[in-house]
Amino acid sequence: MKKQTLPHISEQIAVPLAAIASPPRIAILLAIGTGEACVCHLEAALGWRQAYISQHLMALRKADILSDRRDGRYVYYRMKNTSLLDLIKTAAQLSGLRAETLSALINTRTYPACECPHCVPAVISVEALKPA
Repeated sequence: MKKQTLPHISEQIAVPLAAIASPPRIAILLAIGTGEACVCHLEAALGWRQAYISQHLMALRKADILSDRRDGRYVYYRMKNTSLLDLIKTAAQLSGLRAETLSALINTRTYPACECPHCVPAVISVEALKPA
């Protein structure tokens, strides 16, 4: 087995840090949190256009930070390793933010402007429940 050098190890450590280093990507990861979110959910949570969000999602997927799954017309994104949230929380504390401030922002809400099944549960009419 080849001995790992400090520069090589440093390069490996830098890959995920570089992938999440931009404020928009950190915001997306916080909006996804420990759950999952579709693009329309992220649009509602962040107030950004779909194309802008999709560019960042693609970069996070390429960096192997996010996984996705399709459910009908929706694609849901999930963090592969939620320990990155701990790293983001630590960085927030180092920058002077209180832990409670950040915890309140991590994906725990539904958004009325979002039409995904997570935010707007399917409504089944009473007529559909009646026997034929």
